[in-house]
Amino acid sequence: MLLKNPVIPGFYPDPSVCVVGEDFYSVHSSFGYFPGIPIFHSRDLTTWNQIGHVLTRESQLALTGASISGDGIFAPTIRHHDGTFYVITTNVRHGGNFIVHTDDPAGPWSDPVWIDSPSESGIDPSLFFDQDGSVYFTGTGNDRVQQFRIDVASGRALEPAISVWGGTGGQYPEAPHLFRIGNTYYLTMAEGGTEYMHMQTIARSATPYGPWESCPHNPILTHRSRKSPFHAVGHSDFVRSHDGRWWLVFHAIRPTSYPMFHVCGRETCVAPVEWIDGWPVVNGGELITSEMPGTGLPSTIAFQEATSDEFDSGVLAIYWNHLRNPVVDNYRLSDRPGWLGLVPGADDLSGRGCPTFVGRRQRQQACTAMARFDFSDLRQGDEAGLTVFQNEDHHYEIAGVRSVEGLELIVRRRIGDLESVVARSLRFGESITLSIQATPEMYVLGFVDEGEQFVEIGRGRARYLGTETAGYFTGCYFGMYAVSSEHRARPCAWIDWMSLD
Repeated sequence: MLLKNPVIPGFYPDPSVCVVGEDFYSVHSSFGYFPGIPIFHSRDLTTWNQIGHVLTRESQLALTGASISGDGIFAPTIRHHDGTFYVITTNVRHGGNFIVHTDDPAGPWSDPVWIDSPSESGIDPSLFFDQDGSVYFTGTGNDRVQQFRIDVASGRALEPAISVWGGTGGQYPEAPHLFRIGNTYYLTMAEGGTEYMHMQTIARSATPYGPWESCPHNPILTHRSRKSPFHAVGHSDFVRSHDGRWWLVFHAIRPTSYPMFHVCGRETCVAPVEWIDGWPVVNGGELITSEMPGTGLPSTIAFQEATSDEFDSGVLAIYWNHLRNPVVDNYRLSDRPGWLGLVPGADDLSGRGCPTFVGRRQRQQACTAMARFDFSDLRQGDEAGLTVFQNEDHHYEIAGVRSVEGLELIVRRRIGDLESVVARSLRFGESITLSIQATPEMYVLGFVDEGEQFVEIGRGRARYLGTETAGYFTGCYFGMYAVSSEHRARPCAWIDWMSLD
């Protein structure tokens, strides 16, 4: 079985991985989305199945006022020690660094143990459990790796933070991980910024604090200035499988066009590692490709993520997310069995509130999102529809609104400070299938008529929803939403099904 990169396509960035026996678990940044920190399982490092989220309760994850892409949860690390799983991460706006733990990675996870540490300990924290029982916190602050011993039960720092390494000179050193092979300690981190100059570097020492010897062939992984479908590779974590082989789990982007841009976010990839003269060589020193030799590990049974959700189970599927902390009562799955009801709130997609929104990641550049809406409960002042959403300043939507003439469909584009309704179409039927067709260059928004034909209402360039334009760290979502200028206590829109393929 070939190893096909990305092994986890779509916005699943900043991967961290641990292994327990023959089972691998990965976690990923979630920024301003709720639930937070998706967690995946694999046995072959090739097929990954999402098994849950680490942060599923508001007591674990406060996102009030967070930018959907520049705040929230940054760069988690997962580790396993003495039967317990630990995830350490940063809530950038609310509280800083914290640890949660569990004995079942599918959850539930504990409430946060907040880390009492100096402010310079920074972000992108990692944990290392050494053989003598010491546990090390390793993070980045003031453009250097900061480290100290920690009590993981209380979050108390056992010593002042020590600046241990500044990397090889690349900007924005981040995502450090400390690990040990025999009597040698290794410290690896990303440098260059998580864009096109991204790279992974490593150093070694006889002690956890250095002095550090930089790898003579640093960076050990980069695609900067190289011709490849993958760019911005880095933010890596090492893992050793039960058969003794080593692997690197990292993220990359798949840009298109020129100038290049990408809309699916940073995606998780895997490559083999060999150790030569005490230094890691990733993929034989060659570029990462979309198809590579398989790991040879026993295959994981793939739980195929459904392309269509008919909302029959009474709970939202594991791949759905909300913008910030949801108002739970605004999502109705039992009032009308087999339908998702959206109760509109006053917050819209362009603010930093908690709008009525439920979305799933765009995982390929070319795909089609469709949702069957019943707008019969729309009143003047209500709006509900389908959106392709990058962040609060960059999104397109096709929506139903009620006018004196009947049901009107609108297409709106929000690009930075510019927001405008760019197309309108009068529809007098109350039920309609809305659709957004994505190509590498364009999002085409419209509906499906009674003859099952797609009717375009408007379009927007994909480039303006790419991270290179929109900024920060997330990929695009397709989602359903509802908003109203009037207070509503019941759904204004019902969704029979939503598909993404």
